[in-house]
Amino acid sequence: MKKIELSKIVDFCNLRVDLKNIKDFPGAENGLQFENDGWVTKIGAAVDAGRVPFEKAKALGIDFLIVHHGLFWTPFSPVVGARYSKIKLLIESNCAVYGSHLPLDCHPEIGNNAILIDKLGLNVTDRFLNYEGNDIGFVAEGIDSREELKRRLKQIFPYSLTCMEEGNPKIKRIGILTGSGSSAVDHLKNQEIDTFITGELKQNFFNQAQEEDLNLFCCGHYATETFGVNALANEVARKFNLEFEFVPTNCPL
Repeated sequence: MKKIELSKIVDFCNLRVDLKNIKDFPGAENGLQFENDGWVTKIGAAVDAGRVPFEKAKALGIDFLIVHHGLFWTPFSPVVGARYSKIKLLIESNCAVYGSHLPLDCHPEIGNNAILIDKLGLNVTDRFLNYEGNDIGFVAEGIDSREELKRRLKQIFPYSLTCMEEGNPKIKRIGILTGSGSSAVDHLKNQEIDTFITGELKQNFFNQAQEEDLNLFCCGHYATETFGVNALANEVARKFNLEFEFVPTNCPL
């Protein structure tokens, strides 16, 4: 069985996602979050660092798992209960965990937004929503029909698409922010964005869509954030000639 040093894979991932130059939300702790014995034989990717993805990774023999939503989001807390169970799983399966949140949202090639734009057949024309020196939202053009855009979104997200079509059927500028889009909606008008694609929004944004004549398309937080980890893990697997599997959890949200 082929083995690659863990440190080599981590170094590759850090460079590929430009880790040192992308600041994330407090507590995100991007990069290697949990190490193994120092060797990797199989690459995996999952959206979340949860118990079920860890169980599936163990069953698949994955010992390097790339996740978008990592292990650490709040101040460190006691390793008991569910937290203990997750850590125990990682130790038993000798599985390292690598997290990449905002670096895999704003990446221009293998990021969630960039890949979704490519799948929709759009062209990136601008960026917006600056966070700590980096624009995490994308602006795209290439479709002027709301119905055509909805048709393409339905092909990609057949089970999770929710449409709030309160703007002009003839669209001009499309904003894209995968995952949670709540922080972006208030900035759409200033960017002359009339149509916005995201993962999820809170209920109050339906009223805002009506009041500001916006088209809002929610495609599912989980569903819109499968792309980046999949792309990065595939690149790692090809670079080091290792086997790769995506670990789905069928999250409906």
